[in-house]
Amino acid sequence: YSSLELPWYRVLNWYFLSVANYFFFGESLTTYFRNLFSKEDYLNKLANYHRFISYWLYLGGFIAFVLSLKKKKYMVQFTLFGWTHIVLLCCVVQSHLIIQNCFEGLYWLLFPAAMVICNDIMAYFFGFFFGKTPLIKLSPKKTWEGFIGGFFSTMVFGLIVSKTMYQFKHLICPVEFDGSSLVISDCDPGYVFNQQTFNVPVIIRGPLSILGISWTELSLRPIHFHGAVMAMFASLIAPFGGFFASGFKRAFKLKDFGDLIPGHGGVIDRMDCQFLMGTFVFVYYFSFIKSVSVNSILQIIYGMSVETQQELYSTLGESLSTRGLL
Repeated sequence: YSSLELPWYRVLNWYFLSVANYFFFGESLTTYFRNLFSKEDYLNKLANYHRFISYWLYLGGFIAFVLSLKKKKYMVQFTLFGWTHIVLLCCVVQSHLIIQNCFEGLYWLLFPAAMVICNDIMAYFFGFFFGKTPLIKLSPKKTWEGFIGGFFSTMVFGLIVSKTMYQFKHLICPVEFDGSSLVISDCDPGYVFNQQTFNVPVIIRGPLSILGISWTELSLRPIHFHGAVMAMFASLIAPFGGFFASGFKRAFKLKDFGDLIPGHGGVIDRMDCQFLMGTFVFVYYFSFIKSVSVNSILQIIYGMSVETQQELYSTLGESLSTRGLL
């Protein structure tokens, strides 16, 4: 678009990218490094007004874009403005969500990534040797045989990997800030990773009794169930991220997004499914797994004024004494 002589085009693109990174990475910093910010008054104010500052930075770019509109080029400029925001949504936002997963424990990054990689490899394997039925027109080489084979292989692989990974605390424990640096906490694995006993629902006991199975209770680790859900998503839904990327490349008559990796294209060509998977894990984890931790509460307390912290300490002490817990 350099031939169109659009005013401030590249400057505004870099500006919006910088503002987006400032906002999303600032959200992570103010959440996990609150103790550090509370040590300096100016940093504490920066953390308290982070969203307000980010909003006005974005408004600055928005106003600059409006002022840069050029007669007879409105359509091109608004189209590029839209593309800029779509790229920020697809790349910066999803990268932020994946980083959030890392803070909750490396398990929530490595396990989903391993599921996508396994599904890619096994779908290719089954498609290469047994594939006959085309799956989708966007990717002519994809077959139903590969899709189904990849699904079952990923489910089995997910069970094996899940049982292996939860044994390592440095993978399942969240990251915490100890006052000087980020450390992987020596945590109690908690409900999700410990063995639990569940009552088998009555509606399921009936069919099981027909098969001669009289289960009333079932003992397992909840992470096995959650791992199965993520493996299912990686094999049934995440591939559509790849199909989306294939359609996008066909629309612009591109073979690959880049040429960094010989024979595989660029980084985006390897990450099309991973972005979708990472976003799902973030939504799933914070909806069904995440629980309030002492560290997360402390980070909020560190952001309070000294007077508010003292008031909280006094009120909490009185409450615990009244209930006979102190």
